[in-house]
Amino acid sequence: MSEDAWALGERILLRTATTGDARLAKDVLQRAHFVAHVCNDMHALVRELPRGVGAIMLAEEVIGEMATSELASALALQPPWSDIPVLVLARRGADSRAITNAMDEFANVTVIERPMRVAALVTALRAALRARHRQYELRSLLDGLRDADQRKTEFLATLAHELRNPLAPLSTALSLLARKKPSPAEAGKYYELMTRQVDHMVRLVNDLMEVSRITRGKIDLQLGQVLLDSVIDEAVELSRPLFERGGHALVLDLPSEPLVVRGDAVRLTQVFSNLLNNAAKYSPQPGKVSVVARHEAQHAVVRIIDTGTGIAPDMLRSIFDMFVQVSGTAKAAQGGLGIGLTLVKSLVELHGGTVEATSDGPGRGAVFTVRLPLARLIHSAARPMSRGVLETEIDGTVLVVDDNHDAADSLVELLASLGATPIVAYSGEEALQIANEKKPALALLDIGMPGMDGCELARRLRAEPWSSALQLIALTGWGQQGLRERIASAGFDHHLLKPLNLPEFIRLVRLDRPVRDREAAANIINTPAP
Repeated sequence: MSEDAWALGERILLRTATTGDARLAKDVLQRAHFVAHVCNDMHALVRELPRGVGAIMLAEEVIGEMATSELASALALQPPWSDIPVLVLARRGADSRAITNAMDEFANVTVIERPMRVAALVTALRAALRARHRQYELRSLLDGLRDADQRKTEFLATLAHELRNPLAPLSTALSLLARKKPSPAEAGKYYELMTRQVDHMVRLVNDLMEVSRITRGKIDLQLGQVLLDSVIDEAVELSRPLFERGGHALVLDLPSEPLVVRGDAVRLTQVFSNLLNNAAKYSPQPGKVSVVARHEAQHAVVRIIDTGTGIAPDMLRSIFDMFVQVSGTAKAAQGGLGIGLTLVKSLVELHGGTVEATSDGPGRGAVFTVRLPLARLIHSAARPMSRGVLETEIDGTVLVVDDNHDAADSLVELLASLGATPIVAYSGEEALQIANEKKPALALLDIGMPGMDGCELARRLRAEPWSSALQLIALTGWGQQGLRERIASAGFDHHLLKPLNLPEFIRLVRLDRPVRDREAAANIINTPAP
């Protein structure tokens, strides 16, 4: 509520018997710091109601049947949250017909007998205004719930649309494979299509799970010293397909002296990748996106500047809110749920930083600025070393345990194609027997199995004397914090969400870079300033 609107909402509307009474009452109220407005007749008072009112104060003498009816009719039109207090200043003595009518007609009426002490009047008015303030708070709450409900409705419609999009080509490709029985070479294009669509659906579901966990604070950051330019490089690589598809130019302007922040490298990469994706999706083809990083005071400041569709001034504050999308940009977004900026804001704030959006308006691009507390500046020209080549083969025996036969069998085939020797079990009991016979080096266990679930199986495997070298990975469709804690306490080394993210799985099994590279990178981080 603006200052002017607030002042109008605080007003005491006065209708007294005489002009002299009006002047006296207004003077008394103003000395008590009330905002008083004198109305010459009941018509004038009723006309003032829509402009804003804190309470109404009436003299008994001005309450006739017609006047009472007119005011009661106006008050009946109040919105559900509003119940304007009415104070009636009654003459001494027995209740009059006017007072009786007022008490019958007005829902929220207080009768004060004259003459009265000024302190009693002030106390009554302050109580009335406190009640009115609570009504304003209720209005704000209802408006917020209404807006949130509207945004949620729009979000669910978007979600349904975005899930249908990949389902359509998936269904078509499956029908074609079943009807045409194509050769392996010809079938390859259908498999690629299906892989792309499944990946898209996985991203949608992961975004939903991420935003739920992060906004509820159910996430633990793996904090350490992080080279921010390395994080930005990783984010650029993740976003590169969108830039190439749109033909956008990407300009990096990073300082020669690396910036170091204390944070979670994976989560910070997610922040900048989301912002880069956002810039690419909302930029006309071809567009230009610049990433500028600087050391400002005690912060590392990264600005992502695009030439895209821009943001209306009234959307700048709410653009990071849950379920909010800038109107008219759904087509430009090229798919997505519109929750990426909510993730960005939550993750940045978990790192003790801030993020803000600025824009000169629709069609004039936007700037997203991320500020993160600076750990310290490394005085070394060395840059992070390359990550090395991702291993694509897995040696040794791998046990796959899942009560879903299709899921287990397909994963066994995938592992076999990577060079592993996979064995399969469809229950915890069967897995325990096979494991004691084969003694695998790695086991992927489904958690939600009937009978002996994955956590119980993991505990039993860890109790075996031969299992000290066994690597246990949990596979589950659920990512809640409580389940993660249960999985960790059962003795698992890692927890992966279904469907299996192959590069992530391979990095866990065969680290994504040699030990010597990790040690070199650690030395860079820990290099003392000269």
